[in-house]
Amino acid sequence: MKKYNFNAGPSMLPREVIENTARQCLDFNGSGLSLMEISHRSKDFQPVVDEAVALIKELLQIPQGYSVIFLGGGASLEFCMVPYNFLIKKAAYLNTGTWAKKAMKEAKVFGEVVEVASSADANYTFIPKNWNCPADVDYLHITTNNTIYGTETRTDLDVPVRMVADMSSDIFSRPVDVKKYDCIYAGAQKNLAMAGVTLVIVKDDALGKAPRQIPTMLDYRTHVEKGSMFNTPPVVPIYSALETLRWIKKKGGVEAMDKLAGQRAEILYAEIDRNKLFRGTVNVDDRSVMNICFVMNDEYKDLEKPFLDFATERGMVGIKGHRSVGGFRASCYNAQTIEGVNALVQTMKEFEKLH
Repeated sequence: MKKYNFNAGPSMLPREVIENTARQCLDFNGSGLSLMEISHRSKDFQPVVDEAVALIKELLQIPQGYSVIFLGGGASLEFCMVPYNFLIKKAAYLNTGTWAKKAMKEAKVFGEVVEVASSADANYTFIPKNWNCPADVDYLHITTNNTIYGTETRTDLDVPVRMVADMSSDIFSRPVDVKKYDCIYAGAQKNLAMAGVTLVIVKDDALGKAPRQIPTMLDYRTHVEKGSMFNTPPVVPIYSALETLRWIKKKGGVEAMDKLAGQRAEILYAEIDRNKLFRGTVNVDDRSVMNICFVMNDEYKDLEKPFLDFATERGMVGIKGHRSVGGFRASCYNAQTIEGVNALVQTMKEFEKLH
């Protein structure tokens, strides 16, 4: 039976990315050594980093004056590194979910934090609107896609200050106006690569202004100056990122990914809205196209586990919703196919007929 992977992360990767990376793990570039055992400073690996950085700059149209680095620690470490490097006196945070709240908590260690708006009281079922960003903050931090709750900001905001964005779960799924940001960071295990590497895009002239001594490993300048080679980088995840970036370019770039994301979401949300058994969990205008969350209608609540079992028997993997929301979550990152979404929709229709 064919499996359809809707896991929220680590998540689905294009099959060719998996196969190409696996081959290099057996014999990297005909060297007789595995990708898992070569030196990160070898003449064979440096071109991997160079090409990956070049493709990131090309796909996102990153302007001059920005550096692209690969780090460890996941996006969670960036919750700390961002204020360490950028917070001088005061920072603003838009609280749209669990990860935004965690990022805000870390920033409070370093200075004053202004919560410009929050949808916490409504269990993060919408993206706050009509809020004001103070003009005297060092940066505004946003989380563009909220994996747990299924909301997303799919356009670059217009605010009077520089922005920092956690784009872990929607980077490379749409064009981004990078020049609006001092920093963009993303854990890889959604749209970029296997888990184990974090992508950071940082504006060079925004560094070195924080009024504190920063530990060497937590200073972005360290990694910019050393080209991500200050310490041993996660070699295999970086290579899998390169393969994914090649795949994105071959498929038509972020514009093509954006179009495909819209098509997948339209198909699945249409079924959620049509099917009498299900309903979406968030404001329609704020629905994520990456993480599509839905639950049973109240009168069919007792069918939640039977549907999960039914879907699992038909090859649907990872559709159980996060405990904060319940129900179901179909993560439709770049590698997800229209075929996979249609298979889930057909499963929902079959289950409706039975009940």
